[in-house]
Order: sequence, then C-alpha cells, then structure tokens
Amino acid sequence: MTRLVVLSLVTLLTTASCVSKKKFSELENQHKETSSKLSQAKMELAACLDDRKKTSKEIEYLRSVNYKLAENVGELSLLSRKEAENLQRSLESIREKDLQIKTMQDAMNKKDSVTLALVTSLKGAVGDLDDEDISINVDKGVVFVSISDKFLFRSGSFAVNQAGKDVLAKVAKIIESRPGFEVMVEGHTDDKPILTDCMQDNWDLSVKRATSIVRLLQDDHNVAPNRLTAAGRSEYVPISTNETSEGRSKNRRTRIIIMPKLDEFYGMIEDELAKLK
Repeated sequence: MTRLVVLSLVTLLTTASCVSKKKFSELENQHKETSSKLSQAKMELAACLDDRKKTSKEIEYLRSVNYKLAENVGELSLLSRKEAENLQRSLESIREKDLQIKTMQDAMNKKDSVTLALVTSLKGAVGDLDDEDISINVDKGVVFVSISDKFLFRSGSFAVNQAGKDVLAKVAKIIESRPGFEVMVEGHTDDKPILTDCMQDNWDLSVKRATSIVRLLQDDHNVAPNRLTAAGRSEYVPISTNETSEGRSKNRRTRIIIMPKLDEFYGMIEDELAKLK
C-alpha cells in the first residue's frame, strides 16, 4: 500500500512537472512575441513622435508664413487702392488733356478753314496778275501776299504808283471784310545802297514803303489802323541772289502778312473749353 501510494505520488509529480514546462514554454513564447510586438510598437511610436515633431514645426512655419501673407495682403490691398486712385486720377487727367487737345484742334481747324477761305478770296481778287508779280500762299495759318515793287514804286521811291494802288485796292477789299485778321506790311529791298535827302539807307527805304502802304489801306480803304503794322526788313531777308539784276528784282518786294488775331483765336479756344465744363 505504502509502495502504491509512493508510486502514485511520484507519477503525479512527474505529470505535474511535465505540464508546467509546457505551459512555461508557451508563456515564454508569448512573452517573446509580446516583447517583439512591444519593441515594434515602441519603434512605431518613436517614429510617430518624430513625425509629430516635424509636423509641429511645419505647422508653426506655415502659421508664420500665413501671418506674413495676411500682413502682405493688407499692404497689397492698401497699395492697390492707392494705385487705383492714382490710375484713376491719371486717366482723368489724360481725358481732360485729350479734350483740350481736341478743342484746340477744332479751333485750329476752324481757323484754318477761315484762312483757306481768305486765300481763295485773295486769289480770286488778284487772279489776273502774273505769278511772278504777285504770289499768295499760306504757311502755319498765316497768309502771305508778296507783291513785286515794280507794281508799287518807282526805283528809290516810296510813293505808291497807280498800278500799285489798283492791286492794293483788291487786297484791301478782302482784308477789310475780314475783321478777325491783323495785317503786317513788310518792306524789302535789294542790297544796292541808297542815300538821299530823306533816306539814309535801305532801312529807311523799306520802312517808308511799308508805311506808305499802311496809310493807303487805312485812308483809302477804311482798314482799321489798330489792325495794321508797318515793318521794314531792308536788304537782310533776300529770297534770291543779289548778284544778278533778276535776283535783285525778286528781292525788292512788299509782303503783306495777314494773320488771325491771337486774342480772338485764344478766345475761340476758351469758348470751346467752357462748353466742356
């Protein structure tokens, strides 16, 4: 009996010992697997923490950039408003200048049309004379009537002869009908010197010839004296050579310059500008 009990006890202890080793082995394996998973989890956690740190830095950077952009947007918005205002003022100034230019151009066109009509009338009035004796042209809104001295004066004289009076009567009729124009009479000579009791040189001769024509326009043809100017240019504005008799003949001339009154011209511009306001 005693032997049986001992044998049973030994058998029980042996069996219990075998079960413990198997369970331990399983637990040990589970521990190793858990430890491996834990290590893997720690590594992943460390990586996540590192990513989080990097992400936090990027977020801070983006916040900083966003703040700066917000500030710049405000500045750009303010700048854009100022630029828009400046641009608007510039455009308004350009439009105003364009209107002024257009107004001045319209006034110039009106003046030019009046001048063209004047030239047409003058050419119609004296159209029976040779081009060599009298020429009519326009330059920059000013009408020039150039008359050869052989039609106006004897050599060395400043008294207007009958042929000259006939020509001037035709010109005066047109001038008198155009009160918006001023008239300057220029005397021109050749370079041959002159010396008489009443004339010292060609300056005197050119001035006295211009004055004679101005008096004739005023006294005989009722051209208002405040529209008239007498000027002498002597020999110093030749249109041809003084080396030949033909050239000297061309230089001896009287030029009647018919030009718009500046105050009336500017008044025309001011009237047009007033209409824009």
